[in-house]
Amino acid sequence: MQTTLLGIDQIESKTMLDKLDGNVALLAHSASFNSKLEHSAELLQQLLGKRLVKLFGPQHGFVTDVQDNMVETKDFVHPYFNIPVFSLYGELRSPSNEMLEGVDTFVIDLQDVGTRVYTYIHTMSYLLEVCAKMKIKVVVLDRPNPVGGEIIEGNILNPTFKSFVGLHPIPMRHGLTMAEMALLINQQFLQEPCELDVIKMQNWKRSYFWDETNKNWILPSPNLPTWEGSISFVGSVLFEGTNISEGRGTTRSLELIGHPKLEAFQFAKYFNQILKKHQLDAMYARPQVFLPTFQKWKGEVCQGIQLHTINKKNARPWAVGQILCRELYHQLGDDFQWNTSPYEYQFNGYAIDYINGSDQIRSWVESNGDLSELKEIENQGLDAYKESIRSIQLY
Repeated sequence: MQTTLLGIDQIESKTMLDKLDGNVALLAHSASFNSKLEHSAELLQQLLGKRLVKLFGPQHGFVTDVQDNMVETKDFVHPYFNIPVFSLYGELRSPSNEMLEGVDTFVIDLQDVGTRVYTYIHTMSYLLEVCAKMKIKVVVLDRPNPVGGEIIEGNILNPTFKSFVGLHPIPMRHGLTMAEMALLINQQFLQEPCELDVIKMQNWKRSYFWDETNKNWILPSPNLPTWEGSISFVGSVLFEGTNISEGRGTTRSLELIGHPKLEAFQFAKYFNQILKKHQLDAMYARPQVFLPTFQKWKGEVCQGIQLHTINKKNARPWAVGQILCRELYHQLGDDFQWNTSPYEYQFNGYAIDYINGSDQIRSWVESNGDLSELKEIENQGLDAYKESIRSIQLY
């Protein structure tokens, strides 16, 4: 198996360094390491010296030490690099003109997980928009989509439910790398495109999942400790919109799903029968009891399942997650609740509708709809999206 070379792995060549004009800023986080496990900020400072003038961090912070939604990070001066670090998940989520003052080239090196609600692509979108207005060049260092680039799942976002977990009309599992997403946003969703360049990966194929890249997995956010979790995340993230635990406060967050009123073995057996019936048994629900140490149901025993991917090429975690939500809604009755607390800076309505990018799916859950109805919702605009991304696919 060939090792995938990341964008940052190629930055030392003169051809690539020549793309970085003038004073440079870097948007990065704790997964922004090259194949030698050198952080991109350290490498760029070695190569550029004082031309690396500013660092920026997305949600969870530049050092990825902040756990939860709407827990903001502050600006600070980095004690090692001795340059300012600005938060793009604080008082502002779009960089101000003052933050970008004196910057000629902005480098983005973030590890995404291939799901629409993962906010790094939206931080990048805001950045592209502002850099276009300020005539700042953007260079995106590409990284693998850990859930591959061939399988696309989920409904297209309805603009009525536009939010920081969904800015653009794309499906939940979008099938693009970070650089491809930048090209799509820049070409199709911005009124004024910016000057954009990308540094492609080498030895990466659209069919690859993370384990085929021969790379170390480094947490891109605090609650994705395993690369396998990025597969289950496509469906398990839905439960942020409910009172069902998605395993935060455990060591396998976003793989575990549970509630104090469930019985793990009975529910797992029942749910696996449903998955088999719908030919979705490339994922398997193993009974699991867990005790969250923080967030939902802190200190209370939850019973439920761990979602295991048996066949990653055939797994469809979005459909599995939606069906799981439907079953829990009807099994738990009044013990199931939709989350109406503020969610990702949306202060009205249901969090699940912003996560889904639609209120149709919540209605489907509540009405105990069948899989054919869910597929109808999913297929609305999906062919048009697949056609629209052909021109920006790099691999």
